[in-house]
Amino acid sequence: MRDPALIVTIVRKGWGNTVLEATVKAGATGGTIWLGRGVGVNETQSIFGIPIEPEKEIVLTLVQTDKIDVILQEIIGAAELEQPGHGLAFVVPVEKVVGIPHMADRNESS
Repeated sequence: MRDPALIVTIVRKGWGNTVLEATVKAGATGGTIWLGRGVGVNETQSIFGIPIEPEKEIVLTLVQTDKIDVILQEIIGAAELEQPGHGLAFVVPVEKVVGIPHMADRNESS
């Protein structure tokens, strides 16, 4: 795969599949969902005075850099990331990737 990047999206529990479906719709070939916990400025909930650590879903999507903007825009819309407390997404450059022959550039294998 040439010029890989990783889109990391952190959303409220139950929204991971929505993000994953949006990435595939925008051209990604798949993704991985992890469960996590976290707290942010917009998440200060408690029950009987006991703070709650909101559960999160972390979606990892490996993409080619030329697809980042299209996929990221689809994620923003589907997960409502412009709303406070709905989550965030960021992109990380990836130096090397192995184990994804379905995404390999045909010219690399020649």
